[in-house]
Amino acid sequence: MSQLIVLAGPTASGKTKLSIDLAKLFDAEIINADSRQVYRKLNIGTAKPTTIELNAIPHHFIDIKNPDEDYNAGEFETNVISFLEDYFTRKNTAILVGGSGLYINAVVNGFDPLPKASEEIRQKWMELLEREGIEFLKNELIASDPIYAKTADLDNPQRLIRALEIIDSTGKTYSSQRQKTKKSRPFKSTLFALSPERSGLYDSINQRVDKMMEDGLLSEVESLIQYRTCNALQTVGYKELFDHIDGKSTLNEAIDKIKQHTRNFAKRQTTWFKRQNDFISLKSDYINEIQKHLKSF
Repeated sequence: MSQLIVLAGPTASGKTKLSIDLAKLFDAEIINADSRQVYRKLNIGTAKPTTIELNAIPHHFIDIKNPDEDYNAGEFETNVISFLEDYFTRKNTAILVGGSGLYINAVVNGFDPLPKASEEIRQKWMELLEREGIEFLKNELIASDPIYAKTADLDNPQRLIRALEIIDSTGKTYSSQRQKTKKSRPFKSTLFALSPERSGLYDSINQRVDKMMEDGLLSEVESLIQYRTCNALQTVGYKELFDHIDGKSTLNEAIDKIKQHTRNFAKRQTTWFKRQNDFISLKSDYINEIQKHLKSF
């Protein structure tokens, strides 16, 4: 049976380099599972692989959408499964790498088909987020669907908006529409989650943000102002610099906020992957540990 190696973990944990090393080791190609790297023009702020890294190993599902186009985990599942059907006729191993747990879960286990909210409803909740703040959305979800609120990442505005717009569209709770029925796959998935020591990870995050600024993140954000209300840009690194451009903060304050919010995001990612029973946690010596786990296969 064909093998899908899943490499997950928090931002700045070293997934990109490790995925390339593994791809060379297993004669595999890499499938991106970062929900923001699918968008063109979002390069520096999403820490996309460099040109050298992209040329070292074939990468798929990077730069497939424009910033003003919608894309979700359900579409990602359909696209990746279709791609793998062809891919596994010529290679035995593929590597799925990224920090978007929902995208990874969609490929490995399947995604519940949920109705698509109208643009009007989506815009309504995005405007409420902008005007009232994330605490307002948290309280709305807790009131509307306390069951889902107990397990949801309440600090993730996009997850909040997605749940609220489905509730708004259907009149039913989000939790009642998630069947969580695992789909059978014609390949074996082995899931690994990098779990680096926290202080080292936070140092890496701070250094990465400084490098992003040196590489021109502010100029990248300025070039994307026309897309600032699009879903793709509602993410760390872009929102803080849009606020700076609006005069709401100094550049240094914006940079400090990016570092803080990225650390918060990494903590949420780490917590999410730890809650998943099917991930093998890796603390260090990643290559050797992965090889040990895969030896029986």
